[in-house]
Amino acid sequence: MSEHEWGFAERVGRVEPSATVAVGNKASELQEQGVDVVDLSVGEPDFPTPERIREAGQQAIAEGNTGYTASSGIPELRQAISTDLKAKGVACGPENVVVTPGAKQALFETVQALVDEGDEVILLDPAWVSYEAMVKLAGGDLTRVDLGQHDFDLEPALDDLAAAISDETQLLLVNSPSNPTGAVFSDAALEGVRDLAVEHDVTVVADEIYDRITYDADPTSLASFDGMAERTVTVNGFSKAYSMTGWRLGYLAAPEALVDQVSKIHGHSVTCAPNFVQHAGVEALRSVESDVATMVEAFERRRDLVVDLLADHGKVIPRPQGAFYAMIPTPNDDVEWADAAIEDAHVATVPGSAFNAPGYARISYAASEERLKEGFERLAAEGLM
Repeated sequence: MSEHEWGFAERVGRVEPSATVAVGNKASELQEQGVDVVDLSVGEPDFPTPERIREAGQQAIAEGNTGYTASSGIPELRQAISTDLKAKGVACGPENVVVTPGAKQALFETVQALVDEGDEVILLDPAWVSYEAMVKLAGGDLTRVDLGQHDFDLEPALDDLAAAISDETQLLLVNSPSNPTGAVFSDAALEGVRDLAVEHDVTVVADEIYDRITYDADPTSLASFDGMAERTVTVNGFSKAYSMTGWRLGYLAAPEALVDQVSKIHGHSVTCAPNFVQHAGVEALRSVESDVATMVEAFERRRDLVVDLLADHGKVIPRPQGAFYAMIPTPNDDVEWADAAIEDAHVATVPGSAFNAPGYARISYAASEERLKEGFERLAAEGLM
């Protein structure tokens, strides 16, 4: 029998597998072999989903909420999301919301709806790994603005952004608080984005998935600035703030014209987010802010610990203001360093090159203080600090 010859789509060849997933897989392989791995690569909270959310999901199943919902989401959740956004100054009705199985799906649908072959999309580097893949799958061309030379801060890089953006720019992606840097962009920086977006009539995606996980800064929603509501797609979700990564629940909020187009992609791909999970999402927005606050306090202590541990080894980094990541400089090639970290020290990190930030590695402090200390001790013992 002859071997079948697959004719893979050209667009699949444009992208590489997710670097963060690859590191996680490598850590899992070692753990299955009995190796104790300190996993500082994972992008999910190490806390259980709050009890009231779990109970709401179980109750929804018991009540029979296990079938399809309206494609854009159940009315109660879209209303709760609308109320939450209005509290952040974003003019948004339930009709402006599409509930998705994870914020990643919301981003994917947005890019698919807006980006054609050859369209320019601007990324602020370091940038989350999947932005580039989503744009390439849609056929878009990337223009990148490097924030690394400004300690990952957007405000001093506004001139660089102004030089990059033009009337031909189709889309600008802004992620604050940032994965992988933990930076929270100032109001002045976001006002600069607003001015440029209005001047060049550019659509902006505001990925605000970490907006409830902040320490020394209060993030402002980009769509709340004058002139931005009509040109901003706000993407958020429940995975990070509510420790619901496996539940797969997110959303986008946008003007109805975009919602209409995104809904086509949504309906033909995932149909709807899981029914009972949406009911759990309503409970999350209504009742567990104290659980979120407790988790954020723990992350802040860990953030301070990581900064101190790095300082002990002569590494001074910009203090992350949000999310649960830090970018640490590597003494040599970051890919080689990350390989040595997991192979020799059995500490999983993500090379900065995955985020277009060579010379760094991203660590997650969604791990206990004891494991963080253990991880740094192992790295130091192998001469990696």
